[in-house]
Amino acid sequence: MLLDCDPGHDDAVAIVAAARHADLLGITTVAGNAPLERTTYNALVMRDLLEIDVPVHAGSNRPLIAEPKFGAFVHGESGLDGADLPPPTTPLDGTDAVRFIVDTCRDTAGVWLVPVGPLTNIALAIRSAPDILGRIAGISLMGGGTFGNRTSTAEFNIWADPEAAAIVFASGAPLVMAGLDVTHQFQATPSRIERVRALPGELAAVLADLFVFFAGTYLGRHDAGSIEGAAVHDPLAVLAITHPGLFERVPRHVVIETAGEFTRGMTVIDRRTLIERLDPNCHVLTRVDADAAFEVVIDAIAHFSR
Repeated sequence: MLLDCDPGHDDAVAIVAAARHADLLGITTVAGNAPLERTTYNALVMRDLLEIDVPVHAGSNRPLIAEPKFGAFVHGESGLDGADLPPPTTPLDGTDAVRFIVDTCRDTAGVWLVPVGPLTNIALAIRSAPDILGRIAGISLMGGGTFGNRTSTAEFNIWADPEAAAIVFASGAPLVMAGLDVTHQFQATPSRIERVRALPGELAAVLADLFVFFAGTYLGRHDAGSIEGAAVHDPLAVLAITHPGLFERVPRHVVIETAGEFTRGMTVIDRRTLIERLDPNCHVLTRVDADAAFEVVIDAIAHFSR
């Protein structure tokens, strides 16, 4: 697995899950929840906290066409507000994430690409080296849904770089989509946060503090009673590959709207029952066993928390 991310509170959990439950070949970073300099810093922090020997490569600092847009309104200016993070002590392995992705896919057959931020790096890798599409197992991404969170129709990761998302969804690669419909079923509720805090070690303490901040921004931005905590989106794209039995999924044809005045960044999911509908190009996750999925996350945190 190659994890492409923009840490981000939920990205941090995705890193933990991937390090524990997958053969993690590398972490690449992209601008998204915060500027690239900060998302890369946060990825290095997480690598050190987990004490894993996994290369980290920095990637795209802006979308393909759109102006950069960040997620401080959810994740804070640092991308990981809410905890006292130890500074990274290990160096960055490279600054050309796209080349690293291409080289890894060429060198190792059957890699899952797991992007949980804007899809800029993945789109650039596909565009520069389309041969990798014949080498990879597929792409399991966090993004999209039948509703939005940045606009009424667009989820943040797709909205941040719709042109990149359009390239990925049109690539012909096997796709798994963890959109908002499923990720909003997986929330950092108060009781789950306390279970993390009860674990021993530095990692658990850091993640519990991060969860408290993250849940606070969600509760502060939603109607009272509409949500119990933060939707922990990103690890579901990892668990869809490592623990597929936790999910229900349906095959759908999905395209990305790039030009609509009110719908730019929308994942247009064809749910028609008409026989002339387009053939599916994506497995869309629809349900997750949230309690079982959280047990997997707890196991991962406990494994690395010392």
